[in-house]
Amino acid sequence: MIPRTAHDTLMRMARGFPVVAVTGPRQSGKTTLARATFPDKSYLSLEDPDVRLLAESDPRGLLSRFPDGVILDEAQRSPELFSYIQTSVDTAVRPGKYVLTGSQQFGLVSGITQSLAGRVCMVQLLPFSLGELQAEGRLPADLDELMFRGLYPPLYDRDITPGDWCAGYVNTYVERDVRQLSRITDLVAFRTLAQLAALRTGQVLVTSTLARDAKLNAVTAGRYLDLLEASFLIRRLPPFLKNRSSRLVKSPKLHFTDSGLAAHMAGITTLEPGRDDLLRGALFETYMAQNLAGLLEAHLPEAQMGYWHEQGRHEVDFVIEINRNVFAIEVKAATRWNEADLSGLLAFMERTPACVAAVLAYNGKEAVKLDERLFAIPLGKLLE
Repeated sequence: MIPRTAHDTLMRMARGFPVVAVTGPRQSGKTTLARATFPDKSYLSLEDPDVRLLAESDPRGLLSRFPDGVILDEAQRSPELFSYIQTSVDTAVRPGKYVLTGSQQFGLVSGITQSLAGRVCMVQLLPFSLGELQAEGRLPADLDELMFRGLYPPLYDRDITPGDWCAGYVNTYVERDVRQLSRITDLVAFRTLAQLAALRTGQVLVTSTLARDAKLNAVTAGRYLDLLEASFLIRRLPPFLKNRSSRLVKSPKLHFTDSGLAAHMAGITTLEPGRDDLLRGALFETYMAQNLAGLLEAHLPEAQMGYWHEQGRHEVDFVIEINRNVFAIEVKAATRWNEADLSGLLAFMERTPACVAAVLAYNGKEAVKLDERLFAIPLGKLLE
């Protein structure tokens, strides 16, 4: 098992809350992490129809079998349990008594906010980060290979090709989750929109254009995007608007949660130099987004990540705000950088007094301090 950086966060939260919930995409390692972190706890999977029947018919009796608490896997499948968990923890407060996992944001979060508010802490587990693979010597040497493979754990502990795994993942998990979350009758239209979204990963999201290309109305396209986000397939990166510019793009930027899944759903199997440079840059930005999101979730869950785009002028790929301190990050897949690559960072720093540091992260080896707040740093160093 490759150790997860979220382990310490989960342990810390379990010492302060009676319930901890681990959310994230299917097969991101939630069950493995929960069982490894709490090896002495009993375990129940609510994917099991027999367990789910017990939860529906006698939730109080089911929980009473586990006086020391239990791990409830895919807890959103039995939302009727949440009220009884509330009663249990209110009767006898005990830190870390219940550990819930869930791979659907709508189901788990709505159940928690209705019944367990103030009693639960949520930890989001994403696929592996570069740092986690690097620490175990499992990091592919080639960047393109890494982007196409993606970072889902099964691709690093099974003998399976990324294409075969991604196809099975989309068919088995995503579409099943979609059916559970919403009554979609036209799965072909849903898949078409998902494929078109994959081709737009790393780009500003214009829902009306995406809807037009998918031959859907804007309302339906928006609902499908919500479902993709609820299944942890995409994330919408909000714009950072807290600076002096008046020409800011205010739409979110679309990123798939995994570059390998994005490439598979977009039908991309190779990247040719010159012809596919823009596409490679978008996949690389998505790869960096998933790494930064995973690091922040594991170490700084209170941080807010967005992007900055001054219309027709400058852009910064990632803006991270922590306790009113702002950090700007521009990423480059190239092994070298030049002065022009710094223009977006310099413009952002000029317009944002709260910016305490700006970083150009590139695929090279040398870290350079350019001034008191501006740095060029190798990707590996940034993501350690």
